[in-house]
Amino acid sequence: MPAECEPHAATWLAWPHYHGDWPGKFEPIPWVYAEIIRNLGRHERVELIVNDPASERQVRKLLVRANAFSTNIRFHRWPTDRVWLRDSGCIFITREGHEFTRANAAPKEMRVSAPKGLALNFRFNAWAKYSNYRRDEKVASLMADAARAQKIIPMHRQSRIVLEGGSIDVNGRGTLLTTEECLLSKIQRRNPGVSRNDYEKIFADYLGASNVIWLGKGISGDDTHGHVDDLARFVSPDTVVTMIESNRKDTNHASLRENFRRLHAACDQDGKPLNVIEIPMPRPVFFEKRRLPASYANFYIANGIVLVPVFNDPNDGIALNTLATVFPTREVVPIYSGDLVWGFGTLHCMTQQQPLILA
Repeated sequence: MPAECEPHAATWLAWPHYHGDWPGKFEPIPWVYAEIIRNLGRHERVELIVNDPASERQVRKLLVRANAFSTNIRFHRWPTDRVWLRDSGCIFITREGHEFTRANAAPKEMRVSAPKGLALNFRFNAWAKYSNYRRDEKVASLMADAARAQKIIPMHRQSRIVLEGGSIDVNGRGTLLTTEECLLSKIQRRNPGVSRNDYEKIFADYLGASNVIWLGKGISGDDTHGHVDDLARFVSPDTVVTMIESNRKDTNHASLRENFRRLHAACDQDGKPLNVIEIPMPRPVFFEKRRLPASYANFYIANGIVLVPVFNDPNDGIALNTLATVFPTREVVPIYSGDLVWGFGTLHCMTQQQPLILA
């Protein structure tokens, strides 16, 4: 699996329509999407999923009003339940430049003659929590077909594997980040009976990642139960940025310090220590007395640009400056996400990259 910072052919997005994800706060959400598309469209193609022809007409008009419409947008008329393509969409992988660690690590179905691009269609079950996912479960296959990628159905002991893109992050060289809370907890259990060792074999076999770094818990307010893309992210093959909470009374303080400790003790696929860079958490964001998973780690890396969620917080500037330092050749663009996060996700959760090799 290529790292997110490697060249893209496109970014996949699904247009928001389900008011239940932002109850009482849906009105600003399409405009946030328009701002995201306006910025992405300057750097790469946007593959935009809309429910039907009528939706497409409405979206086109809104994008024109927001000065976000361009010929770099390609529409796909596929009905969806929700918009979180990081988790419901396929995961694109490639053969070129990314060798599996062991000669026979790849399952038999991946060793047959295939096009350059492959798409992993993991099973999606709405984070083992929600019931409205039947349309979203079909999206991965449709994306793979549109990208002309060979579809692979990851299996373990004759059962299809559930895995969300937000639960992993890779450096594109054979190292993967994930959390025990998401994959090993009995709460919101994705794959009953699948052990730590089983997951590590799955990651090696299907993602070419033989070196797995297990972090502990996710952040407070995260209804995915521990997705790593709110905690720590690779910004280069040897460098990770990780969230830190300095307030000892905050519920995130201890768990984020433990994750920081684990990263400092970890090594990459070549046995070399990681370069670990801290970013402070924003102040807690609440709506209707519920804490939301506001985190700067949910940024999205695209060609020539990094989109960063911000929350009108004093630490916004620290996060932006830190990411500008680690991405000196990319434009770092803040996207106000104080409303967006009411859907329990922000920029990384809603996007899925398509590597350039699948152009």
